[in-house]
Amino acid sequence: MDINFSKEDEEFRREVSTWLNENIPDFWKGIRLQPFGEVPEEDDVVEFLKEWQATLFDAGWAAITWPSEYGGRDANVVQRMILDEEMVKHRAPPSLNMGGISQLGPVLIAAGTKAQKERFLMPMLRGEELWCQGFSEPGAGSDLASLRTVAGDKGDHFLVNGQKVWTSMPARYADWCYALVRTDKDAPKHKGISYLLIDMKSPGITVRPLKNITGSVEFNEVFFDDVKVSKENIVGELNQGWKVANMNLEHERLSLGLAFNLYNKRWLDDLIVMTRKMKRKGRPVVENPRIRQKIAQSYIEVEIGRLNGIRSLSGMLKKGRPGPESSMSRLWSSVVNQRMMELAMEIQGPYSQVDRGSTQSIEDGFWQYAYVRSKAHTIAAGTSEVQKNIIAERILGLPRG
Repeated sequence: MDINFSKEDEEFRREVSTWLNENIPDFWKGIRLQPFGEVPEEDDVVEFLKEWQATLFDAGWAAITWPSEYGGRDANVVQRMILDEEMVKHRAPPSLNMGGISQLGPVLIAAGTKAQKERFLMPMLRGEELWCQGFSEPGAGSDLASLRTVAGDKGDHFLVNGQKVWTSMPARYADWCYALVRTDKDAPKHKGISYLLIDMKSPGITVRPLKNITGSVEFNEVFFDDVKVSKENIVGELNQGWKVANMNLEHERLSLGLAFNLYNKRWLDDLIVMTRKMKRKGRPVVENPRIRQKIAQSYIEVEIGRLNGIRSLSGMLKKGRPGPESSMSRLWSSVVNQRMMELAMEIQGPYSQVDRGSTQSIEDGFWQYAYVRSKAHTIAAGTSEVQKNIIAERILGLPRG
């Protein structure tokens, strides 16, 4: 594993940095959205984020590791990491289409038909069509293969009936959904599942927002009542959707793990700035030896996450697709984030109980939101228990429990 960047890589970094400095709008610098979880409530912000996606596409930054024929620029994963690092460093606007681009896109490139690639990839990259994920159900979370949403065979199309839950943003904005459905009710639970693309504007779809503990409407439940879906929208083979889903989940764990590592670094930098501004007994909090020790521990943990992320990318360079190593990055980054947000609350002391909107809140309650939201990080995209099982079985070679 080589953790050094070549001269070409550093030149690429300068190119990205220069472009971001010239193109991030000034007004965005006053907006501080959490990249994981917080949903923009204002329609004008949503419209701007769509326009930003189109701007990234026009400049060639939308999905640089994709083949150029699908809108990418044939870049390697090292350059992708550099691009992501600079995006976070420059506090660039987040992507509304992250799930589609980081998960569905690679799945379509690997397993989709020519018609599916031509129909969906470019609109996805331009931000013209937003995607949500329809995997989890009320009775199928970590045990995803227990899903019960059914797609009944009606000749040239399916009729989908069932319910999905925890459908992440932008479900209420989404144009399409990539979903797992049961197409053979009599098959064992890991069999008889298909990976289906569903038009969210189809008759019979109801989206209900779910407000979580942060007060944000981040999640949604989606109901399907005799929703007609063409058989042309199956990705991969009929009843073989579990294989496609695993490919999807590998990309999800990799992209989220790497992104968390990068944001943890930025949040740590912001945390240190806060300790320099806040005072206790007339002295900056950063001078407290106990706080300094905990910040040092956070720095060590963030650096471990960065190196683990590089290891995950090294594995992808060799295999051509994400491997089980991405679970290590996903697990570690979420735990580190929780510890860091607990430290943020400790630093604020009594002010940690003051939420957004109050004149007494620190940085308008940014850290309060981050602390509460961090509790979900070890659940979303596969619980910590699921990640540990993957690491134990597929990396360490331990027997199944």
